[in-house]
Amino acid sequence: MIISLIGYMGSGKSHISKLLSQEMDLKLIDLDKEISLQCKMPVSEIFEKKGELFFRRAEREKLEEILAKEKNCVLSVGGGTPAYYNNMEIINQNTESVFLRTSVGTLANRLARQKSKRPIIAKINDDDLPEFIAKHLFERNHFYSRAKFTVDTDHKNPDEISSEIRALFNPR
Repeated sequence: MIISLIGYMGSGKSHISKLLSQEMDLKLIDLDKEISLQCKMPVSEIFEKKGELFFRRAEREKLEEILAKEKNCVLSVGGGTPAYYNNMEIINQNTESVFLRTSVGTLANRLARQKSKRPIIAKINDDDLPEFIAKHLFERNHFYSRAKFTVDTDHKNPDEISSEIRALFNPR
């Protein structure tokens, strides 16, 4: 079984996928990290030097490659992955998709501290961040909401979120 975590940047995909993979004894694959390894540069540099279109193509190819060869893993995909090509359809056909739904307020608080690592929001003023996130979420929620499962993350710690996801696949 492949469990894929989707959601907006800052929703906790990387952190929760790491916990989940350890707790379920599954391989962890982070799509952005795989693309970075292949391109031999961080995602922010890929966006800067090669552009978003190049990144989205590489993302699609790497996603297809992973889904063709992996059978048991936790897959963390980038916040934009579900919104391009027919990626969400492919994710749902090949994985148990889980949307980590997080409020604009929570995302804005988390992302304000991570702006230097996030090329899409690096130059956005902190006061304008909630509005930017709300607009982006509005555009992407159509794709995120197509996930097979949704877990709300507000007011929960990573262990609670991971436990809730595990319960979806190991009900007791």
